[in-house]
Amino acid sequence: MITVRGLSFEYPGKRALDDVTFTLGRGSITALVGPNGAGKTTLMRCLCGLERPLAGEVVVDGIDVIEEPRASHEKLGYLSDFFGLYAELTVAQCLRYAAAANHVPGDAGPRVAATAARLQLADRLDQAAGTLSRGLRQRLAIGQAIIHAPRVLVLDEPASGLDPEARHALAALFRELQADGMTLLVSSHILAELEEYATDMLILRDGRLVEFRQLGPAHAGQRQLVLRVAGDPAAALALLRARSGIDGIEAQSREIAFTLEGGDEAQAALLAALVTANVGLVAFTEAAPDLQASYLRSMRGADLVS
Repeated sequence: MITVRGLSFEYPGKRALDDVTFTLGRGSITALVGPNGAGKTTLMRCLCGLERPLAGEVVVDGIDVIEEPRASHEKLGYLSDFFGLYAELTVAQCLRYAAAANHVPGDAGPRVAATAARLQLADRLDQAAGTLSRGLRQRLAIGQAIIHAPRVLVLDEPASGLDPEARHALAALFRELQADGMTLLVSSHILAELEEYATDMLILRDGRLVEFRQLGPAHAGQRQLVLRVAGDPAAALALLRARSGIDGIEAQSREIAFTLEGGDEAQAALLAALVTANVGLVAFTEAAPDLQASYLRSMRGADLVS
């Protein structure tokens, strides 16, 4: 859905992006992370055709963004970190204006109503945007970004300033948009929040791509599992290494993480084998993503390379 090749961008005296290359699959939600000044916002603005890079190529759903920025905007929705709303317009008027600006054909009324309902703003259509709370203004800004049903949605710090309940609702919305086939790129410093919905992680530092990888199993037929034993993990490790369909075994103290090929039946069979072998099994669960730990490992690895 998004292909970036050799992307470079310079501000006076500073290279903000340096030969960045990656591809985002259709229907993915990619967490764009990195320290302040890493080039995240510059990358997103280049993706959306708002900045012209020094070199490189950006293709979104088959459209060359650099050569055809206006055509690409029909495929893209963008929410900047410091977004603006017309404070004196009502919610309905803001959405109608966004629909017109993005060339939504015909009567925008049904699209406005559907978007407001999706963003839980249906009861606020006649309220002025300037009177909304921070969380509701954020929803309205996202509504403006998706009113034209883009294939790709790019969001810069979308949860900034939101309370925990609003962040949870935002994560649910992103998963819903993903289920509809939309591809999302989300920048945030709140890694625990990204864990709720991200399928991939892209790390930038000093304008360079540190790592881009998929989170979780490589495909739908795999699942990531963690088991913990009461004592020496040697017996459990030996059993796992001897079985087919098990890969990526990592042991740390009494915990063992690994990838299992197969579904519920394969997991049930493995659990039965562990119990029968009396390896001192204490816990056997699916692994929860830990973006913070993964990010820090990648940054430490980049330090060693550099």
